[in-house]
Amino acid sequence: MFKKLKENARTVFQFCYAALTNGYVYGFFGGKIFKGNTKGFCVPGLNCYSCPGALGSCPIGSFQAVLSERNFKFAFYVAGILMLFGAVFGRFVCGWLCPFGLVQDLLYKIPFPKKRKKLPGDKWLKYLKYIVFAVFVVLLPLTVLDIIGQGSPWFCKYICPSGTLFGAFPLAAADEGIRGALGSLFGWKTAVLVFLLLLSVVVYRPFCRYLCPLGAVYSVFNPIAFYRYKVDSDKCTKCGKCQKECKMDIRVYEKPNDPECIRCGDCIKACPYGAICPSVRMKNERSNKKQK
Repeated sequence: MFKKLKENARTVFQFCYAALTNGYVYGFFGGKIFKGNTKGFCVPGLNCYSCPGALGSCPIGSFQAVLSERNFKFAFYVAGILMLFGAVFGRFVCGWLCPFGLVQDLLYKIPFPKKRKKLPGDKWLKYLKYIVFAVFVVLLPLTVLDIIGQGSPWFCKYICPSGTLFGAFPLAAADEGIRGALGSLFGWKTAVLVFLLLLSVVVYRPFCRYLCPLGAVYSVFNPIAFYRYKVDSDKCTKCGKCQKECKMDIRVYEKPNDPECIRCGDCIKACPYGAICPSVRMKNERSNKKQK
């Protein structure tokens, strides 16, 4: 049993983290959103504020909430949180701490005749998440205002599948009043969610790879994050087994800290020569100086 837990350590960790950050059990039964003091703090992953069990806030939702306010003040706290998590962990957050990432991982385990790591046109499609961040998270909340000069959280309102799955559906199921108020917008978001869930059975993490604005932020930090991967050039033969095992289809032996890497660790397990290992940036720099 211990061996099985070790083999599935990341999945177990994802479940535990999701349960920890969404531990307000009463919310799921009562249809009430938790409003305690911890809601003032941002969690690292895409974890909807409106999820009945959420004990913290989503950094993307919080960032939009500030940007769309009539009395706009730059979200230094939220921006700082994003930069902190990004600088320390990079996309480790995506691979280990995001509840919707867990959902996609589980769906990809469902048997299907032909699995894909990526969609055709991936070379360009992977840049969509940066456009989503720039347009739906920043520009639209700032520029499209209502009659009193207030914007809307466009990404949360029109795209976010995590909010629909963990927030809208549980609240609607528990509250008759909410069910009665559902309209075409809920229908649109349900369609987006269903499309991404079905696509996740065939393609590995399509939302993370192509649409997630949080993934876009963390991917910028991935090459310079403190927690990173290191390839020992003396041991590496460039056999390609790491890329073959990598579900994000990264040439780990060339770019171990590629912006798309979610730090799942599959490449480390796959390497027959033990050439890949996790490390800390400062530690790397010190060891390099000693070698020189």
